[in-house]
Amino acid sequence: MQNAKRLQLAYAAARLSELHAIVEVAAGGDVRGTLTYVCGQFEKSTEFKELAKETQRDYRWCADTAKEYVLKDGSKLGQMPVARMTLPMMQRLVETLASGREATKLQPAIQPRPSKANHVLRYLRRMFAWGMRFGLCEHNPARGVRQVTERGEFRMPEPEEFAAVLKFARERGQRKAHTEGSVAPYLAPVMVLAYNLRLRGIEVNTLTDAHADDVGIRSNRRKGSRDNLTLWNDELREAWTFLQAYRKRVVEESRLPIPLRPEQRRLLVNQSGTPLTKSALDSAWQRMIGMAITAKVITEVQRFSLHGLKHRGVTDTVGNIGDKQDAAGHVERKMTQRYAHDLPVVSPPKRQK
Repeated sequence: MQNAKRLQLAYAAARLSELHAIVEVAAGGDVRGTLTYVCGQFEKSTEFKELAKETQRDYRWCADTAKEYVLKDGSKLGQMPVARMTLPMMQRLVETLASGREATKLQPAIQPRPSKANHVLRYLRRMFAWGMRFGLCEHNPARGVRQVTERGEFRMPEPEEFAAVLKFARERGQRKAHTEGSVAPYLAPVMVLAYNLRLRGIEVNTLTDAHADDVGIRSNRRKGSRDNLTLWNDELREAWTFLQAYRKRVVEESRLPIPLRPEQRRLLVNQSGTPLTKSALDSAWQRMIGMAITAKVITEVQRFSLHGLKHRGVTDTVGNIGDKQDAAGHVERKMTQRYAHDLPVVSPPKRQK
């Protein structure tokens, strides 16, 4: 016993709940009452399991975003007890996700994403409300938090800008991985899919073999939009075939099992052969756009997001506003009007004699 060492776990004024939390952490579990714990319990609930598969994936992404949010002291929000969370704290979380922040010694940089901030807020409201009903939360700190105003229009690339960046992505995607000037080989096909199918980035990211047949590609839209079937064209066939061949090669190199069911075979995979995450796609996109600006393919003012390609696709759809609405899968026409940026051409009135 002479070699025994004391390990101080808490001070004399520590509460019993804090001692229980220390024991739970030592046992390798999530601390009861923390954001991570409540999120985990919500995911195990019948309410969560009754949601659509796409909604479940979105909610898991929102939960990860909230849990991994780094506070000023370097700790993560997921480690904080919900009982200590307040409405002002949740409002600051939403504002930071919406407006972004620069990196500090303890906190990583955050890119401004107003829609992402509102998406996370809606998830937290529902999750905390569920926690209150089951006695896991004493209050709902997200209730009363004001949503941020989302930008009415995304930066839509001009046709020549789109073509220039697509050519750049194709050329740099052919270079050996992890060499100077190389970009992810899947980025050029992703651009083709986002434009032709009029899809958001997350919707492209979750495409599977089950979404394609001999006629065309079926969409997997979010936010209540209607799915549709886009007929094949040469660009779509080339992009789809490339991504399937790329997936086959990296999966065989990694010796990973191939799922038998088409809906389980994700089209986009990383270099290890596992399904590509949305955050990895966003990072690869931002890196590629930054390289295109450095190479003077486009200017900083001409920078556009992957979502801007959906705007370009809806705008370039031939037909009237109804045709564009069907192509975009929008339930309401006013949403299509946000995406269609072309100027309608109409005939002058004919005066009655």
